[in-house]
Amino acid sequence: MRNVPRLLVALLVTVFSIGVATQGQMHPDKPWAFPAKVEKPFPEDPAPRSLPGSTRTYTMAQVDDLANPPDWYPDQHPAPPAVVVKGEGARLACGACHLMSGLGHPESANLAGLSADYILQQIKDFRSGARVDPMRMSGIAKAVTDEQAAEAAKYFASLPRRPFNKVTEAADVPNTILRNGRMRYVAEGGGTEPIGTRVITVPENAERARQRDPFSGFVTYAPVGSLARGKALVETGGGKTLACTICHGGDLKGFGSIPALAGAHPVYTARQMYWFKDGTRNGAMAAQMKLVIAALADEDIVAIAAYLGSIN
Repeated sequence: MRNVPRLLVALLVTVFSIGVATQGQMHPDKPWAFPAKVEKPFPEDPAPRSLPGSTRTYTMAQVDDLANPPDWYPDQHPAPPAVVVKGEGARLACGACHLMSGLGHPESANLAGLSADYILQQIKDFRSGARVDPMRMSGIAKAVTDEQAAEAAKYFASLPRRPFNKVTEAADVPNTILRNGRMRYVAEGGGTEPIGTRVITVPENAERARQRDPFSGFVTYAPVGSLARGKALVETGGGKTLACTICHGGDLKGFGSIPALAGAHPVYTARQMYWFKDGTRNGAMAAQMKLVIAALADEDIVAIAAYLGSIN
């Protein structure tokens, strides 16, 4: 590929085992397009699994059932509406990707504490085609009813946002491998590689993350100096852009139809910034975001995403 920035693995920290070819065809020349298949699938394991402090058990087949995702700690959140816990046809259960906690895995948005108005607008944008995600959300948005969308938005807006991603700077990062479970894992053989201009996200605990444990978070590696660079850009614009705090609030927790940025998965934030920049993501307020991001280099996007993810 010609003139591709050193983000080849940066935004590939998650992967879907279903539908990934569609995303690759959508942007075949982009370093953040999803690969066509996992590198090393997990072996099938029929044994029931458990998690600390949970009275429930699930097999991995049940954990991976996107229409019936696990709810390991039902006493730790309000009773979710049916649309969050049960899917049907093209409408997958919301809790499969975003978890019952709303915090989500890195490939999905952290919905916890976002306003219901913002969540509903994103569903409308996916439904209209202004925002595109052919693997999941475009199809789900078309299959969900207005009533179901409102119920899901109200539920996720009621959930608390809490630390779920630790960001650390490093010149070298562990070798990683794409596996099912929709994420990148530390490779069994060990070893490291230079981080380059990338953010690399791996589970704190691979087994618990694989089981969709809502209390087992992630570690994101970012280039040395990213946090200071990102902080300056976020708070002042650094002469390249507007300060994020102008629209998203001094605490970056958003308000009304403006989303929270603090604590978001860095890889998700970086991917959205690239999609705003190249015109893939449109819809409500996209025009403003395109202007804000237009002059940012790869290093800036990575730094901003890392810094925002470090704010708890």
